[in-house]
Amino acid sequence: MELECANIDDLLFALYERLLDSGLKHDGGSRGPSTELLGVTLRLTNPRARISRSEDRGRPFSAIGELLWYLKKSDRLDFILPYIKRYEEDAVDGILPGAYGPRLFGMHGQHDQIANVIELLSKSPGSRRAVIQLFDASDIAVRKSEIPCTTTLQFHIRDGLLHMSVMMRSNDAYFGLPHDVFCFTMLQEMMTRRLGLDLGHYIHHAGSMHFYDEFADRLARYMGEGFQRPIEMGRMPDGDPFALIPKLLAAEAVIRSGGSVVADGVAGPGYWADFIRLVQVFWASRRGEPLDDLKREFFDPMYRVYLEGRRAVGEQALSALPQAGAA
Repeated sequence: MELECANIDDLLFALYERLLDSGLKHDGGSRGPSTELLGVTLRLTNPRARISRSEDRGRPFSAIGELLWYLKKSDRLDFILPYIKRYEEDAVDGILPGAYGPRLFGMHGQHDQIANVIELLSKSPGSRRAVIQLFDASDIAVRKSEIPCTTTLQFHIRDGLLHMSVMMRSNDAYFGLPHDVFCFTMLQEMMTRRLGLDLGHYIHHAGSMHFYDEFADRLARYMGEGFQRPIEMGRMPDGDPFALIPKLLAAEAVIRSGGSVVADGVAGPGYWADFIRLVQVFWASRRGEPLDDLKREFFDPMYRVYLEGRRAVGEQALSALPQAGAA
């Protein structure tokens, strides 16, 4: 089955309809009963339209946290836990054995696969060998609590466009897929900027595309919202975004610790400064801090709607604090 759409919401809506109409029950998975389709291909023709406008799925903050976790080359739970609590279920002594960052940038402790693919495509633009391997033979040699759902990432340059194909052995359509699309298309666009290319299609294959039955009501709630006006992130600036990674990670560390960061001073005004501001919104809302100043600072007004979605988190954080005069 193949679905092609221009934005993430249209793609999710079409996929969820197919899963609900044609999905088959499967009780043999490691995380409980699910409804699945085998052999699903999704094609996103505009990878910048990677963030949902849905009230239910429009949560870029956890996806940004996961992308930064990849870029940090980290497998530690303590970094990702504030952004995605569910990873706690899979950690072993504070480590996620299947974390993507170390595999992307240091497979077997030595292969920087991102750098290798950039070098390969710089020298041989027409190559079909630009493949990054995330799933390793050792992952099923012994029983592990958590292994990568993604098997490979492949890049093709055609007519000045960089296309990306991702192969998943297993894909949670409700929780995992929106994050996968965000993180992988961000990596795709980072590669285009590094290679001086334009952005092509994002193609996503899944051996098993499914949703877990315990979350069927949430999926139905998303479907009940109806269609939203599609939006897209702005074009990533020219230059090498990989050179910015240390600055982005340093800014995240300061923000996480409660320190102050001037986003424009870290990355210059515009795209990457807004990226940092989204991190600031996430942590400020967790601490119950006001968000109005950050709202005014956004270069791209599209992010203000997501800030408003975090206000409830901030209000809950404030209500949990001891009140003056309380016993």
